[in-house]
Amino acid sequence: MRYRISSPKPNSRLLEIELIIENVNDDELLVHLPSWRPGRYETGNFAKNIQKINAFDLSGKELKITKETKDSWRIAVNDSSGVTIRYNYYGAQPDAGACWVDSDLIYFNPIHCCLYASDRIHMPCKLVLDIPDNWQIATGLLHKSAGVLQATDFHQLVDSPVFAGTSLQQNIYKVEGVNFHIWFAGHVRPDWEKIMRDFNAFTSVQINMMKGFPVRDYHFMILVLPFKFYHGVEHTNSTVLALGPGGALMNGDLYTDLIGVASHELFHTWNVKTIRPADMMPYKYQEENYSRLGWVYEGFTTYYGDLFLARSGYFNTDGYFNELNSRLQKHLDNYGRFKMSVAASSFDTWLDGYVPGIPNRKTSIYDEGSLIALIIDLFIRKHSSGTNSLDDVMRALYKDFALQNRGYRESDIRMLAEHFSGHDASHIFDDLINNTGNYLEAIQTLLHEVGCYVNMSNSANIWESKYGFRVVAIPSGYLISNIAPDSPAENAGLSKDDELICINNCKAEGNLNDLFNLQNTDEITLEVFEMKRKKIVQLKAKEHQYYTTCKIKLINDLSKTQQENFFSWTGIKI
Repeated sequence: MRYRISSPKPNSRLLEIELIIENVNDDELLVHLPSWRPGRYETGNFAKNIQKINAFDLSGKELKITKETKDSWRIAVNDSSGVTIRYNYYGAQPDAGACWVDSDLIYFNPIHCCLYASDRIHMPCKLVLDIPDNWQIATGLLHKSAGVLQATDFHQLVDSPVFAGTSLQQNIYKVEGVNFHIWFAGHVRPDWEKIMRDFNAFTSVQINMMKGFPVRDYHFMILVLPFKFYHGVEHTNSTVLALGPGGALMNGDLYTDLIGVASHELFHTWNVKTIRPADMMPYKYQEENYSRLGWVYEGFTTYYGDLFLARSGYFNTDGYFNELNSRLQKHLDNYGRFKMSVAASSFDTWLDGYVPGIPNRKTSIYDEGSLIALIIDLFIRKHSSGTNSLDDVMRALYKDFALQNRGYRESDIRMLAEHFSGHDASHIFDDLINNTGNYLEAIQTLLHEVGCYVNMSNSANIWESKYGFRVVAIPSGYLISNIAPDSPAENAGLSKDDELICINNCKAEGNLNDLFNLQNTDEITLEVFEMKRKKIVQLKAKEHQYYTTCKIKLINDLSKTQQENFFSWTGIKI
């Protein structure tokens, strides 16, 4: 399959695409556009971005093309030995997983916009970019000649995003013989000294842990946006990171976001791009690839993405604890953990995995999955007396599964956890992963081995701690964003998305703390609008506390063993 891509009118945001398929032996040819992309386990419906599509024989005669499904087309080939398909694709989604076109940059993910014929999926693909001679190209694909890229097959093609632009900024560092390219597209002034130091550090730690790297060349492709943004998508020998605003990228929290997401996506090169569930071997692009193992391929990656920044020296103890606290707090705040296990939530990403969904329904494969990784890691360390860890599990998955082109199953993760710990792991897999068990109890117990504990305190916000609801500020006051089950707020009739207007007859407008702190009783009257209609809600506090705050802390007077265990785990000396 040969593709040619151009954008003669970039202000239209349209990519013009030509696909040539030769040596067609049948009377009809069925072509498809993928309906999802690996890395985001939900249906994408990319075909909605195709504005026009036509088919021709190799002499230029138009052929009949009929839409077969939402993202498949049937072409009447007749007597032609080949087909040329010309279509366009609307690229106006500037994130890390889609397509964007403007006068300075053509950025596309072939998974979004490249049609394919199923019987050609394992054949080589050629991609020709019709761009100005002075434009640069950033991609993990092989450069055959100026503007010509080569993929070994369709799987590699759609796993290889492309930047082509006028002002890409690039630098290269090398770790263990592997070239790592860093590309910036957009308005930013990279502090290359800082970037190269920090990227080199977390890369070295990852390769040292995994004892090898799946590819010989890797590309960090960073799309810098002029507004606040954060997103990353993994590929086998590249990643696209989208962050903004560009003027703040080199400093503070946004720079930490850059380092964090880069570390996360790099580890995906092992975990999911090469170490892959058997459910996804190979990827099936026209249908859901269901798996109950999202807690491994996203959760373990989230856990290690943060942990590597501690081991590389980027995070001190407080910095690393901030990341762990964020995951644990989200877990405790999400009452969906009592309704759906993390394994079931993994399966359901295809339904609503990337939006909050209805209240209190599900868990997060990222947050809960990272906590499961923490639990398994500390479990193995405890029962092997510090000899083994989750690191050994990941290395075994890489050596015995990925490098043997084998997919893993949950039973394999459990077998490895029990092998390296020398202990039965039923509680973790049966009660925590596949049920709605109590993570906090297990975490609290296991953290003691590494000299830490979880400190619990009441929320500083009275409306959260005493009455069980949360708000977000809006121009007219506040909107009810979350309600704890069986809380005074829920039992009194408060609803999510109610607009909070008054508290005990006082206007709620940027003064929530003052209004609640003035109350001398455990009863309070709220005036809210529900669907633009006024509603009176009377709340009466219970003894129970809601939305408690958690903080992982070091134990005072750590023993020598606890200090050694903490260092073995995080790489941080205390």
